[in-house]
Amino acid sequence: MQTGVPVAPEFTIVNEAQQKNLKKEFGFDSEKPLVVITGGSQGAENINEAVKEILPEMLKFTNVGLVAGRKHYENMVDLKRYEEWDKAKLKSGFRMWEFNSAMHDLMGAADVVVSRAGATTIAELAALEKAVILVPFERLPGAHQLKNAEDLSKDQAVVMVKDEQMRQRPALLLEAVRHLVRAPRERRELAAKLHEQARPDAAERLATIMIEVAEGTRGGKDEMDKAKNK
Repeated sequence: MQTGVPVAPEFTIVNEAQQKNLKKEFGFDSEKPLVVITGGSQGAENINEAVKEILPEMLKFTNVGLVAGRKHYENMVDLKRYEEWDKAKLKSGFRMWEFNSAMHDLMGAADVVVSRAGATTIAELAALEKAVILVPFERLPGAHQLKNAEDLSKDQAVVMVKDEQMRQRPALLLEAVRHLVRAPRERRELAAKLHEQARPDAAERLATIMIEVAEGTRGGKDEMDKAKNK
């Protein structure tokens, strides 16, 4: 029995009105597209460095929210110059965080999400039904992120940009983002296909298996105890 990856109940589909409200809550223009870029709580150095290269061009056609990560935030603070405010109102269309505890809301506000390809993050994005660009880190043991991204890309559920290729040519990420921002129909198709991977009952399935295993173990122990006492 496959359970899927359990995700928090906050990771759920938002409608268009909710998405616009979330954009406003984060300071973005609700009528403009929003690209959220994240490398996880610790961040992804290679993605961050690519964003440094392509951010000025990206801001010509989309708003951008970057979660730089605790590990790499200090190396990214120079991008704060792009985050312009006027009396508590965001003017520039760019925000950067070290970490955001409301990732379900931030990714819910997004039109496109750029992310690493860990199983948990993919499960969260599938639950949110988002158009996603995955940048797998190929050098992890077992290359599991690369496999995750390749499988979903073959199913036309995500767009994949390989990390090594992005490092050599950051414009690859820019081109992928620009294409999706300007292709709402393709975004909807990708999001719907990725949502097919969602397992909203994953936690319940996992709990059922654990209970069954526990009861089976207990039952086996009881039988052993009976045999010893004969």
